[in-house]
Amino acid sequence: MTDRNRKETLESFNKLLDIMDELREKCPWDKKQTNDTLRILTVEETYELADAILKKDDALIKKELGDLLLHIVFYSKIGSEKEAFDIKDVIDSINEKLIYRHPHIFGDVTVKDAREVEENWEQLKLKEKGGNTSVLEGVPDSLPALIKANRIQDKARGVGFDWEEREQVWDKVEEECNELKHEILEGNSDTIEDEFGDMFFSLINAARLYGINPENALERTNRKFIKRFNYLEEKTIKQGKSLKDMTLEEMDKIWDEAKKLK
Repeated sequence: MTDRNRKETLESFNKLLDIMDELREKCPWDKKQTNDTLRILTVEETYELADAILKKDDALIKKELGDLLLHIVFYSKIGSEKEAFDIKDVIDSINEKLIYRHPHIFGDVTVKDAREVEENWEQLKLKEKGGNTSVLEGVPDSLPALIKANRIQDKARGVGFDWEEREQVWDKVEEECNELKHEILEGNSDTIEDEFGDMFFSLINAARLYGINPENALERTNRKFIKRFNYLEEKTIKQGKSLKDMTLEEMDKIWDEAKKLK
């Protein structure tokens, strides 16, 4: 970034801070907001950013990043009103964290690859004053289960708790699948859900070991199914029919057409 760009960026950021001050003082809606009322809106904005990223829409990504930046400034403004922290404290905090957790850049530590960087990151987090006291403590309780499972496994890997060879995970997947089948055949309703969870967990582990983000993989399948089902529905309507009145064989024929679409 050039000196001119830095100056313009600081001017834009200062303008945002001024706007926030003005809104907090004069706008009835902004005046009544709290951390609690903003929280769910922040979650929504985060998902909107995620959608923009999936769409690979740079213009939309820019817009959603702006919305998230506004929330960061808003929380910081509320923090300053309570004399708890302000936006400078927030920025100083992340600056200190980044420098501390990248000793291979800002210190004399040597690393050989990205995985070693991640392992060092987790070890440094445990050493931080006021930081996590256990490896898994930093995983938010409110994360969606699939994302949480992937994060849990990734953190465990960071301290060496992992398969020696990634191919070994398939034995675990097969084991969990067989246990699930057994419980279903036995009709043990109390344990079927547990076994489903174990099977999902092992599949997520396999995805991680093979460098696949399970959330992204499942979302790709979701979108693929939606596209094909919409085609099935539209084709049926054009034929003057209803899906409820069609046989599975008739639907499968149109579904096969949909699978050929790019």
